[in-house]
Amino acid sequence: MCPHCRAFITTSDRVCPYCSTPVGPRAIDLRAPGDILGGLIPQEHFTTALILTINVGLYLATMVFSMRNGQGTLMDVDGQTLFYFGGKLRMAVLAGQWWRLITAGFLHGGLFHILMNSWVLLDLGRQVEEIYGARRFIVIYFASTVLGFLASTFWSENLSIGASAGIFGLIGAMIALGVRHRSPLGDAIRGHYLRWAIYGFAIGLIPGFRVDNAAHLGGLAAGFAASYLMGTPSLVENWREWLWKVSAIGSVALTVLAFLQMYLWFASL
Repeated sequence: MCPHCRAFITTSDRVCPYCSTPVGPRAIDLRAPGDILGGLIPQEHFTTALILTINVGLYLATMVFSMRNGQGTLMDVDGQTLFYFGGKLRMAVLAGQWWRLITAGFLHGGLFHILMNSWVLLDLGRQVEEIYGARRFIVIYFASTVLGFLASTFWSENLSIGASAGIFGLIGAMIALGVRHRSPLGDAIRGHYLRWAIYGFAIGLIPGFRVDNAAHLGGLAAGFAASYLMGTPSLVENWREWLWKVSAIGSVALTVLAFLQMYLWFASL
């Protein structure tokens, strides 16, 4: 649709044939220019797919390591292995191992754990990535993971792992979208994802479920705050877009550094 005269035009038109107004690229094309591997992986879902791949790879690595040590099974990974691979433990974090606030978000304690988180991340992650773009998605997920496990550190001294801190940050991002857009659609989005958050916290209260609601709450708050401040991508590259690009690069760099620190620590044992 032409942004000037509102006439319907094709996606290949660069000038409106009705009012001769230049037409720029679509917002989705600016956020995600082209697919990967001939369309096998949509560009706007690439970050979500990458996180899922890392999660699955680390789960397989921890499972094999745990089984070789005679501690784990195909269904569960033992706590010592999860600690070695970067799980959050208050004593270790306060001793200076800050990188655990990042690495813990990519680890999972069992098959059911990773399947549940992967299912939610695949469904929710691609929605957030399409709406906010890869840059903002990375910053939201990173900030939610770090602040979620920071909240967990001060709340509990126990070992904690899982992608759910970042996932709750993505829920917070969708709630922020509904809050920013004052309309019936915005109200529906806000209400829908508020229910997601309530259901998630409720599951954490069920006896027998070892759920870190402190990490969930910290992730939700971080995701909401970051998304409310960032808003959705602009159609024009400006200093704000440049800022979020730099922030995304910094988030990726810190994540790589965290895993490098984990490896160096593990190798020194």
